Amino acid sequence: MLARLKGLELKARLIVEGYVAGMHRSPYHGFSVEFAEHREYAPGDDLRYVDWKVFAKSDRYYLKQYEEETNFSCYLLLDTSESMRYRSEHAAVSKLEYAQYVAAAIAYLIVQQRDAVGLATFDTGVNHFVSCSNQPSRLKQLFHTMDETAPAGETAIGPILHDLAGRIKRRGLVILISDMFDDLDSLTLGLKHFRHRRHDVSLMQVIDPAEQDFPFDHPTRFKGLEGEPEQLTEPRALKRAYHDEFERFLRQLRRSCRDLDMEHVLLRTDQPLDLALKSFLTRRLRRTGGV
Repeated sequence: MLARLKGLELKARLIVEGYVAGMHRSPYHGFSVEFAEHREYAPGDDLRYVDWKVFAKSDRYYLKQYEEETNFSCYLLLDTSESMRYRSEHAAVSKLEYAQYVAAAIAYLIVQQRDAVGLATFDTGVNHFVSCSNQPSRLKQLFHTMDETAPAGETAIGPILHDLAGRIKRRGLVILISDMFDDLDSLTLGLKHFRHRRHDVSLMQVIDPAEQDFPFDHPTRFKGLEGEPEQLTEPRALKRAYHDEFERFLRQLRRSCRDLDMEHVLLRTDQPLDLALKSFLTRRLRRTGGV
């Protein structure tokens, strides 16, 4: 049904209102409205909060932020590399489409509870960086950015995480949405950078069912999506070794997340989105003492 709908805003509303509305609560809510800091103006921000005195001195637009508004910020880091384009024969959507639905639903939830959400899309570099805001106009900007994004380029998650850890100054929630198919040592170092800056990090690993189940029985030509050469193989001879390697990678990734006190969620594109999000949000509530 979601694959037939047009526009991420409609899909996000359907996912959230149909199943998990009210599941997500911020662990950082407060009641203070004391001034906290300035931040640079971004298109879509409410002009009521522009500090005109600062503008008069610096000729630059800055917004006043208050303690209540800065209690909870979430950045969604969306992998848009070529491997996210993969969609097996029986899958309804590609990995990127599924990841976009997840990101859109989480962004919708966060803005509904009046917290701030931002977005970064990346492949070998950061393609789009939308700063955090709790304004409805920012949500539309995020949806438009994701709607216009096409998968391209090779994956370089580790260096990207170092770059983004330097850009995201205020401590908050960071959700990495990717197939995580990259060098694990480099990925782990990037995650450590976020941990060093005391962010609360979750990994949502999106995979196609064929990537885990390897349901190929006849001679098959496999085409690399990120510069790898084509390979004509006999899948039945490779199935056991492939399964072993895939499960070994999952175990190592999960171990790295445990060591860094980060949450890892495996999402298959044949998994109903409502169940995937409900499970993720319920675990987060338990971790933060909300349940």
